[in-house]
Amino acid sequence: MRFASLGSGSEGNGLLVEAGSTRVLMDCGFGLADGIARLARLGLRPADLAGIVVTHEHGDHLGGVGRLARKYALPVWLTDGTRTMAQDLDGVAIRVIDSHVAFGVGDLEIRPFPVPHDAREPVQYVFSDGNRRLGVLTDTGCSTPHIEAMLAGVDALVLECNHDAAMLENGPYPASLKRRVGGRFGHLENSQSAALLDKLKHGALQCVMAAHVSRRNNTAALARRALARTLGCADEEVRVACQKAGFDWIRI
Repeated sequence: MRFASLGSGSEGNGLLVEAGSTRVLMDCGFGLADGIARLARLGLRPADLAGIVVTHEHGDHLGGVGRLARKYALPVWLTDGTRTMAQDLDGVAIRVIDSHVAFGVGDLEIRPFPVPHDAREPVQYVFSDGNRRLGVLTDTGCSTPHIEAMLAGVDALVLECNHDAAMLENGPYPASLKRRVGGRFGHLENSQSAALLDKLKHGALQCVMAAHVSRRNNTAALARRALARTLGCADEEVRVACQKAGFDWIRI
């Protein structure tokens, strides 16, 4: 099982997960040509995908899904709440999922779980090939006991480190947007991510990737430092998904 990122941040997100002969894209917030180019960077064509799973309706996650799915006849899995809010999905093969029920796509088992975020019915996912499990948690304003239960024991974790509290407070955003980003239904702050990681870390956790790092309200160095302190490792040992290039394939 392996995974890679097309890019991560407020300008577009996409995560690839592969098990056996099955490859699934989680979200696509990129234009069609850009998305195809980002797939090519990782050695794939859209026709290599089994489909797209969607977390929620915000443009940086859903914006490119419709065009990619229509052009290459890819099925799309999403919650009913996301479907009702989504635009540009006409002509797409929609598969509505229950946010508490696992489903299969080829060699992958995909288990959604609800998260607190300012969207209609947002979810994140745990992917498994039957032996290894990859947990993904971005776009949530806080953790919950259910989130922690779903992510317990994962072999790899893609974890949001969206903002630094001081940078957000002193940054250029208007007060209303600062409250949204930093609120219960916004995004995880570095110290929140580190506290959650402290609950989830275990001996078999192979990889932790910091993701959805804000360009205006955070830095890769601050995200690394927060997670490294929790993991007890050097800052440079913590990997960060970037907006421009995401990250290359990681095998677990």
